[in-house]
Amino acid sequence: MKRLIFTTIMGLATTFVFAQSTSSDSLKIKTDTTKKYHISFGDDDDSDWHGGRHHHRHQKTSSGFNFGITFSRFDLGLATLVDNGSFTLSQKNSFLDYRSWKTSTVGFDVIQFGYRFADNFKIYLSGGFDWTLIRLEKNITILPDQPTLTYREDDIHYSKNRFSANYLRIPLSFDIRSGEDSHGKRAHFVFGPEAGLLLGGMVKQISPEFGKKKFYDDYHFAKVRYGAFARLGYDGWGFFAKYYINDMFENSPNQAGLKNFSFGLMFGF
Repeated sequence: MKRLIFTTIMGLATTFVFAQSTSSDSLKIKTDTTKKYHISFGDDDDSDWHGGRHHHRHQKTSSGFNFGITFSRFDLGLATLVDNGSFTLSQKNSFLDYRSWKTSTVGFDVIQFGYRFADNFKIYLSGGFDWTLIRLEKNITILPDQPTLTYREDDIHYSKNRFSANYLRIPLSFDIRSGEDSHGKRAHFVFGPEAGLLLGGMVKQISPEFGKKKFYDDYHFAKVRYGAFARLGYDGWGFFAKYYINDMFENSPNQAGLKNFSFGLMFGF
């Protein structure tokens, strides 16, 4: 996961530098004079391909469809477990005690379809990937292929014991944004619902006795999760918060009411 995060950040930085050296904010691919398909870094519907020419901000239309491949809304933050409304885990969930500052969430969008109703308001449906990475405090192993979420206590000290889930995320965003300031930048307030489809779960352990080990299973993570999010920021960065309404785990009665709340920094509106 560290390599993924490092590669993602380096790609983001490289794309940003490239974008700053061009006359537009993103790399576009023109495929049709009547439609807009583009590859972009962040939000770039303010300079459009139209009628075979590239129109800059002062020539943009007030509304229009936008579809393309993107690298946007890169989230990097902390994940928190909420146990029936409490940030303190109950006795039955105490085996999931975690290191708060090392329990994280990472995600980003890779495709987007939207419509700009006016210069200050747009709606878009996007798709991307999202990871919840729980850094377990105790020396336990979450067991795969069990009828409920089950663990085993180990006589091993793990230098790393991470329990994670990977989702395909599908947010629907309502973007309220200011007009451009003298630098051509905007403030954004974005909110909406988000659905997620489970791609898989993993336990990763590192110990002196066995080195690095990985185990894959769904670990009773919810196959489909749903919740709401909000983003607030300026230009290409800001803050995000997400709360998933349904339980983190399914078909595991002891974990009923255990939910996921996350917050942190985001880059690329």
